[in-house]
Amino acid sequence: MTERNATSGIANLDPLEQESEQKAWYWYDWANSAYTTTIGTVFFGPYFINLAKNAVGENGRFDVGPFTMPPGSLFFWLITAATLLSAVLLPLLGAYADRTANKKGLLAFFAWTGAGFASLIFFATGDNWQLAAVGIVMGNLCFGAGGVINDSILPLISDEANRDRVSSRGWAFGYLGGGLLLLLNLGVFLGHEALGLEEGLAARLCMLSAALWWAGFTIIPFRRLKNHQPADVEHVEGNVVARSFGQLAVTLRELKNYPMALTFLVAYLFFNDGIQTVIASASVYGAEELGHSQTILIATILMVQFVAFFGALLFGRLAARHGAKKTILMGLVIWMVIVTVALVMPAGNVTLFLVLGAAIGIVLGGTQALARSYFSLFIPRGKEAEYFSFYHAMDRGTSWFGTATLAIVLSITGSYRPAIFALIAFFVIGGVLLLRVDTARGIREAGNVVPAVV
Repeated sequence: MTERNATSGIANLDPLEQESEQKAWYWYDWANSAYTTTIGTVFFGPYFINLAKNAVGENGRFDVGPFTMPPGSLFFWLITAATLLSAVLLPLLGAYADRTANKKGLLAFFAWTGAGFASLIFFATGDNWQLAAVGIVMGNLCFGAGGVINDSILPLISDEANRDRVSSRGWAFGYLGGGLLLLLNLGVFLGHEALGLEEGLAARLCMLSAALWWAGFTIIPFRRLKNHQPADVEHVEGNVVARSFGQLAVTLRELKNYPMALTFLVAYLFFNDGIQTVIASASVYGAEELGHSQTILIATILMVQFVAFFGALLFGRLAARHGAKKTILMGLVIWMVIVTVALVMPAGNVTLFLVLGAAIGIVLGGTQALARSYFSLFIPRGKEAEYFSFYHAMDRGTSWFGTATLAIVLSITGSYRPAIFALIAFFVIGGVLLLRVDTARGIREAGNVVPAVV
């Protein structure tokens, strides 16, 4: 079997083999989503801040050069450092990945390495915040690297006409897996006394389970995906590092030849930052502005995970009928409605808060899944990992725009309501830029096949 036709932009696999690879690929979304939900979203932040407080006292501060900061700020600086490092390193990784056939090996390497670092958090007890810091920074770096490799495999296992469907199913599978483990872990954590566990040990066991889940289920794509030979690799001299830098330099020079891909990346910068900021601030908004209990917030987080499973599948079907661009734009309109409702939502209304959470779940998985597949149509053959590294770097390197906007408006107004509503600007700007993307032109510029529905 020829793994890739040297003269075609379509993976040269018969339908059964292609479907088999797609099913294997879905399992990585299932695997790595556990890290995002259990560690990143729920357990790590509070646990790390408690470790840091143990080191300096409840009201103590950390001295870092000329700066001083409370334990909570140290946590956010760690996440910021990991995010910025990813933005710098991922494009170089993408250039290297496009020069190797063994992308599934790279995917497994970063997953297993990241899971190993994440497992260190289990051993961080007392005031040992440093070990937890190493675990989360390196875990986040490997998580981002794995995401680049995983996304770059999508164009190799699906043709242009089926890419939205495959990407949407992957995202849906991820939300289901991440939600399932989070449900189990919340059961363990909330019932730790009945299980004879201390609260800290219960939190550490939950985070360890996410690391093991990530590592364990990655075995499936590692075993079942196939190697795909590199295509149209630039000839550059030197060792592997020099060749990767050379490849990256060539790609950066050529980006101007793909204006639709660039326009979409800038649009994605805005609307994705709005999405990420809404998600990051939703729990704080629910607790501080609306007065909801921790139980309501946890229930809403779980609901969003499982609703997002159906949302991703729904958006995949809508894209098959109307095209990915129109479906993403519809999703952005719904995001605008969400932040508008948040502006006027009455405090203490649990039913309306759950309805808003359900709306977030529907558009969350759908817009992210289609953004991935839509962008893949604009990638020249053989440059999949590089372009997806720019895609992820755009996400990570600018992810502070939304949070900075929220913080500034909150400081001026003293209320989370106008702060959340201010994020509508990100969806409006992202939508206007997306309207400027000529889908068919962008696909042709990249040398790919224009699907029947765009």
